[in-house]
Amino acid sequence: MEFLRWNLISSFLLLCFPTLSLTSRLFSPVDNYLIDCGSAAVSTIDNRRFVGDLSGGNELPLSFSGRWFSMRNENPVPGLAPIYHTARIFRSPSKYAFPIRDKGTHMVRLHFNSFNSRGFDLGEAQFHVLVDQFVVLSNFSLVNSENPRIMEYLIRVDAEELVIMLVPTEKSKIAFVNAIEVISAPKDLVPDTAQYVSSKNVVNFDGLSNQALEVVYRLNVGGPKVTPFNDSLWRTWMPDDKFYKPNPQSKRLYFGGRIKYQKGGVSREVGPDNMYNSARLIKSMNASVPRINMTWQFPVTGGYKYLVRLHFCDIASISIGLLYFNVYVNGNLAFEDLDLSGITGLLASPFYADFVVDTDSFGALSVNVGPSNKSIPYVVDGILNGIEIMKLNDSRNSLDGEVCAGFVLKSWPRGNSGFFLTLLAAICIVLSISLVIRRRVLGLGDSFPWSRLPVDISDEHVKISGLPSQSK
Repeated sequence: MEFLRWNLISSFLLLCFPTLSLTSRLFSPVDNYLIDCGSAAVSTIDNRRFVGDLSGGNELPLSFSGRWFSMRNENPVPGLAPIYHTARIFRSPSKYAFPIRDKGTHMVRLHFNSFNSRGFDLGEAQFHVLVDQFVVLSNFSLVNSENPRIMEYLIRVDAEELVIMLVPTEKSKIAFVNAIEVISAPKDLVPDTAQYVSSKNVVNFDGLSNQALEVVYRLNVGGPKVTPFNDSLWRTWMPDDKFYKPNPQSKRLYFGGRIKYQKGGVSREVGPDNMYNSARLIKSMNASVPRINMTWQFPVTGGYKYLVRLHFCDIASISIGLLYFNVYVNGNLAFEDLDLSGITGLLASPFYADFVVDTDSFGALSVNVGPSNKSIPYVVDGILNGIEIMKLNDSRNSLDGEVCAGFVLKSWPRGNSGFFLTLLAAICIVLSISLVIRRRVLGLGDSFPWSRLPVDISDEHVKISGLPSQSK
C-alpha cells in the first residue's frame, strides 16, 4: 500500500507539473547507440528507439565481426520488453565497434535475457565481455535467472571507437547479448577527484574519471522506484528498503515543492528531481538530540575499491543553518558536521559527495548518517536522498575475475584473435610493469596518487561535487 501511495503521488505531480517529465528528455547525447541485437526491427522502450542490428542502412553506423547467428524467443513472457525477444549468438570471439564522436565518459549498458529456441538454451551460455581494454564480465552466465539482467558501466573513451567484445568460454562455446546501449555521458557526471576514506584518514583520490566503473547499486532513499522514463540519463533508481536497517526513530519524507538546481551545481543529469524529492531523516522531537544513526548495508565483491556517491537535498528544514550531521562510510568518518545550506546557500538545492573505499574479503559495505556535535534539538539532525555504489577496475583493468583482457582472449582455444589479442596482451604487460615502477618510485602502498587532507573536511574539499566556492 505504501508503494502504491508513492506512485499515486508521483503520477499526480507529473500531471500537475508536466515540465518535470519534459526536463528528463532535454539531455541530447552526441553518441547515442541503442541496439536491439539479433533483430531487424525497431523497438520502442520508454520513448527510446532501439534499432535492430540486422536492419543495416545508415541509421546503424557500427561495424561487426565474428561468427554469429540470431535467435528469436517464440514464447516470450507477457509484458516482456521486445528487446528481450531476440538475441545475437556468438560462436567465437566477436566484437561490436561503435564510432565515437564525443570523447570522454560513456555509459555502456548490456542487456541479457535467456530463453530456449532452436535447440539452444541461453541459460547455459558462459562467456566473457570486454569493453575496450577492460574485462567487465568474466565467466558470466544466466543460470537459474528468470528475469532480464542489465549491466551498466561508465567507461572513458579517448579513441575513435569503442569496442565491445564477447568471448565464449571453452566450456559453453557460445555467448549472447539481447541489447546494447552506448551513450556519451554529461561532462559533470564523473569528476576527476573523490575522497578516499579509510580508518586512518581522508585523502584525495585523483584520476577517478580514468577508471572503469560498474554500477552495482542505485537507490532512491525513502522513495519509490524511479524508472528510466523519469530520469534524464534513462537510469533506474530502486527503493532502498532492502538495504536499510530499520530504525523506529527515523522516518521517510516526500517533498512536493520544486528542487532548486543551480548553475554550477548539481545538474539533473547527476540526479533527477524524483530522487531528490524523497528522503529518510532523523529529527529531534524534544530538547535532546537523538544519538542514533541511519544505516544501510550492502553485499559487494571483496578485493575492489568502490565509489560511494551520496546524494543530499535539504527538503525538510524550515530555515537554512539548522541542519548539521555526520556521514560515515564503512564505519569511518567521511564528513563531519555537514552543513548543506552552507554549501548550496538554499533549501531544497541538491548536493552530492563522492567517497572511495576499500572492501575486505568479507565483501561488506555500509553507509551511516546521523547527528553531529553541532546538531540542534527540535530540528532535523540527519538526511539522505540517494545512494550510488560503483565498483572500480583493479590493477589488471578488470571489474570481474582475476585476469586482464589479453589473457581472456588467449584462453580461446582456436587462436584466431589475431592482432587484437597481441595488442591487448601487450597492454596488460605494459600496465603491470608501469604499476610496479610507479609504486617503487613513489613509495606507495597502492596504485593511486593521493595527497593528504585533514580528517575534519571543510566544504572546500568537496566543491567538485557541489557548488562553486562563491556560493558557500
